[in-house]
Amino acid sequence: MTWLFLPILIAAAVAAYIGGRGLARRRGEGQRPHSRPGQHGAYALIWTVVPALAILIAANVFSGPLEQSLTASGAPEAVQQLEPFRREAFFADARAVGAGRPAAQIWPAPYAELLPAEGQRAARINLMLQIGAGVAALLVGLLGALFVFGQIRPGMRARNRVEGWIVGVLFVCSAVAILTTVGIIASLVYDSMRFFSSVPIAEFLFGTQWSPQTAIRADQVGSTGAFGALPLFAGTFLIMLIAMAVAAPVGLFSAIYLSEYAGPTFRAVVKPVLEILAGVPTVVYGFFAALTVGPAFRGFFNGIGAMLVGGPLDGLGQYLMLVQNQMALVAGMVMGIMLIPFVSSLSDDIINAVPQSLRDGSYAMGATKSETVKRVLLPAALPGVAGAMLLAMSRAIGETMIVTMAAGLAARLTLNPLDTVTTVTVQIVTLLTGDQEFNSAKTLSAFGLGLTLFLVTLALNIVAQRIVQTYRQQYD
Repeated sequence: MTWLFLPILIAAAVAAYIGGRGLARRRGEGQRPHSRPGQHGAYALIWTVVPALAILIAANVFSGPLEQSLTASGAPEAVQQLEPFRREAFFADARAVGAGRPAAQIWPAPYAELLPAEGQRAARINLMLQIGAGVAALLVGLLGALFVFGQIRPGMRARNRVEGWIVGVLFVCSAVAILTTVGIIASLVYDSMRFFSSVPIAEFLFGTQWSPQTAIRADQVGSTGAFGALPLFAGTFLIMLIAMAVAAPVGLFSAIYLSEYAGPTFRAVVKPVLEILAGVPTVVYGFFAALTVGPAFRGFFNGIGAMLVGGPLDGLGQYLMLVQNQMALVAGMVMGIMLIPFVSSLSDDIINAVPQSLRDGSYAMGATKSETVKRVLLPAALPGVAGAMLLAMSRAIGETMIVTMAAGLAARLTLNPLDTVTTVTVQIVTLLTGDQEFNSAKTLSAFGLGLTLFLVTLALNIVAQRIVQTYRQQYD
């Protein structure tokens, strides 16, 4: 209900702007004011809206705990004697009843008789807090308007003050982005340190068994678990290699064709289509891998295996007959298809950024188009293309949905593309799905994996930036 005061606040903002602009015009007649009337109006709008909006935001942040405290302080003695968990459940049902919703559970006497009265009291407290917040916001906005109208005069530097507010807002936005990143890193490091206090780093990085189990009893089988993440790193690396083997050549060659060989009409059609494909959700690629590519690959390898069974390569044929839908090859191929628009778009922009004078000079020396591409354009664009490839590798390492649906969940230390494997991101999702206990090594291992993944992708991005900065060629 507090936000119902927003239309009133918007109307007050419009009135403050119009009033401030009109007042500045009247007071500036016959004088040369420092700022324009519109800037005075914007300054009046800021002092009217910002304090009131701050009150509304603070009310929405603190009204919940305050309402709970007021509801609990006046509760009957029978409710006060309940256990804390049951007492909170009773207050939650009382608030629901007061809002016109049914209670979440059936309460025995005498709580069933107390519930309607407590619901009405909770509704009154909620209404009182919301009305109080709205009235306080309006009063603060009115005081701000009175203050700023008293400040408006021809010599006031309204333009500088408005720009100061804008700079402050931009600074806050930048600080929020930076603090969010710092908070994410701090959370990863803190919980990773908790994990590494129970599992040695060497065992985590170089261990070959991944079975993060947490036992209910100390004598339960597998109670200690195994946290060797090397199979996860191997699966991530294998799928990334397959994806880049598909995306790198196809994306680069398509970029060369679009940049140097395609006509304007063809480029105008294909380039937007590639950029649209880059925005397709990864879960769609996962469906494509699980329902189309996986069965097709299984049928292909099973067919080859059927032809080899009984011959000199009977063992290989028996193995190929057992190939299933989920394998690293399927996940890597589909991930490579997903990365083709990414690589192609970046490479196309980089090749087009090469100065036309280099092309003209090559043609003037008698070089053909293909020779110009091989000997002039690609060497000139190589730093940017290498950076684009490293960024694509970072994207492949962080992919989750395709691997979950197409590669399986088996943690195997293998480089066989026909085996089911898993990756770091898939295991993070698996470990944090559902109700988890955040004081066990099983759950905390997700933060260790997350920190490792963060450091790897950060290193790739830094290397990509260094390559571009170190080997960038400067042209006149």
